Amino acid sequence: MLDHISIIVSDFARSKRFYEAVLHPLGYRLMTELPEAAGFGVSDGEGKSGDPGGDFWIAQGKPVPPLVHVAFNAASSDAVDAFHAAALAAGGRDNGAPGLRPQYHARYYAAFVFDPDGYNIEAVCHAGASRSE
Repeated sequence: MLDHISIIVSDFARSKRFYEAVLHPLGYRLMTELPEAAGFGVSDGEGKSGDPGGDFWIAQGKPVPPLVHVAFNAASSDAVDAFHAAALAAGGRDNGAPGLRPQYHARYYAAFVFDPDGYNIEAVCHAGASRSE
């Protein structure tokens, strides 16, 4: 349904480093870089981005509340775990450790973090946990 989404970030270089680290476990990579904008996407395989420039973009500017929530699809609960660990290591703040969220559905496995600007980002796997919870 959606081709791409963009968010405004206060420090482009910092956010580019953050998103390169946290999206890597989900199969995303930097696909396009402009002087004050960057596009991330999946270059091949399952979840391949339809737009060769990327389907998640960041651009330099002044974020204005309310900040959007973005959920990234993860192929496995292990990828969700790796996303969460990478986000914390890259300076993100925990907003919900990896785990099942049965209030959404029985196999909803997700983790939530705040990025450097306070966006609530999530990685979610709809196939449940790969190990016993």
